[in-house]
Amino acid sequence: MDRKQFLAGLGGIGAASFLGMRSTSAQSARGDAHGPGKPKSEWKKLLPAAAYAVLFEEDTERSFTSPLNDEHRPGTFICAACFQPLFDARAKFDSGTGWPSFYEALPGRIATKRDFRLIWPRAEYHCTVCGGHQGHVFDDGPAPTGKRYCNNGVALRFIPAGEAPPPLRA
Repeated sequence: MDRKQFLAGLGGIGAASFLGMRSTSAQSARGDAHGPGKPKSEWKKLLPAAAYAVLFEEDTERSFTSPLNDEHRPGTFICAACFQPLFDARAKFDSGTGWPSFYEALPGRIATKRDFRLIWPRAEYHCTVCGGHQGHVFDDGPAPTGKRYCNNGVALRFIPAGEAPPPLRA
């Protein structure tokens, strides 16, 4: 079984339930606010349920369900909560995992922490403005960085090149 089949299988059984997507150390460190801005209760009012679950409850969407997997136009991928730009579309690649993947983030836009919810430790990353969970970064990506930022599609929005992004909300 390759990585794509394994991850698709996890998505099919509800990866978030299977993986126990709760981190008490992350919750106590961020409390209710998840960053310097709005409290979780405010984000819950602003976001669709699936996006809120991923961004602020550290859930995971099923693989191969995001329309952003097929997005190949020039532009910018922004945080679905606060609208901070996170990735240039030129850094996007098809990882075969079923989630939008990038080989580098825009400088200063994400912060990482260790995640021990699976058998092996992983690097989880969050938006630096709102603290929203985006995904995990792995060392199996393409050149030039060798990184794979594996992102939940519902945690992102795509802004085509030439279109003005929405104002930052924090």
